[in-house]
Amino acid sequence: MICKKIVLHFPRRLVDQPIVYKLVKEFDLQFNILKASVTPQEEGLMVLELSGKKENYALGMEYLQSCGVKVQPLSQDITCNEEKCTNCGVCVPICPTDALYVDTKSRKIIFDSKKCIACELCVKICPPRAMEVRF
Repeated sequence: MICKKIVLHFPRRLVDQPIVYKLVKEFDLQFNILKASVTPQEEGLMVLELSGKKENYALGMEYLQSCGVKVQPLSQDITCNEEKCTNCGVCVPICPTDALYVDTKSRKIIFDSKKCIACELCVKICPPRAMEVRF
């Protein structure tokens, strides 16, 4: 099983199409809509937690891309606002993937977005609200 949080950007021509329905019906994927902004005649945006068998997930991603849906991992939209960050370190022990860690030389918090799984635990716990989600 694979479970990922992704951001879908729908072009205007696909806003009224059953894209997510097909992910369920044809690729046996499960979804949880985390955020959606879909307006007729405009581009749509949907943040999904998508899970299923690895091979079905891959086929589902190919389907989305073939339709013209832009797919990106939600982790690309998690950022550390360095102007707000006080390097307090509260986020470090809560990060399940070690995407946040302390640089031993500078004692500053480093955010490695490649390791981030977008669980958003750091966003909720950050006292100065330096960890942000943008999509």
